[in-house]
Amino acid sequence: MVLNADVGGFALSTGFNWTILQDLGVALIGIGVLVGGIGLFIAMRGLASTLGRLNVTLDEVDRQLASLGTPVKDTLTHIGGIADTADSTVARLGGAVASLEGVATSIASTAKLTQNAVSPALVNVGATLSGMTAGLRRLIDGRAKSE
Repeated sequence: MVLNADVGGFALSTGFNWTILQDLGVALIGIGVLVGGIGLFIAMRGLASTLGRLNVTLDEVDRQLASLGTPVKDTLTHIGGIADTADSTVARLGGAVASLEGVATSIASTAKLTQNAVSPALVNVGATLSGMTAGLRRLIDGRAKSE
């Protein structure tokens, strides 16, 4: 034991300078940080290479989409024209159907009026023919109604 006045009494000392190990630990930590930084640099360089290839691929996709855009636009415009023509045709057909329905309604009402006008006349003709037939039979047979 050695008297150490700074500590306020006695302190145990082995006689070895421990600050060397402390400096060695700091140096090893520095080397670890350096190796970690180099590893991170290598990883980021690989990521940059991958992203560069992805950028080239995306540029090619953009170029192909740009060349494909005009024909697709023209086709969609053509299809839109066909749809407009179909819409106007359907609208005209709707008008024609409405006209035909009107004609059918008029024909039905005309037929009903004709039936209402002709039915009583036919009944009257039937009654008249029946009466004439009965009269002719009496005339030919010579019988009177009272017999």
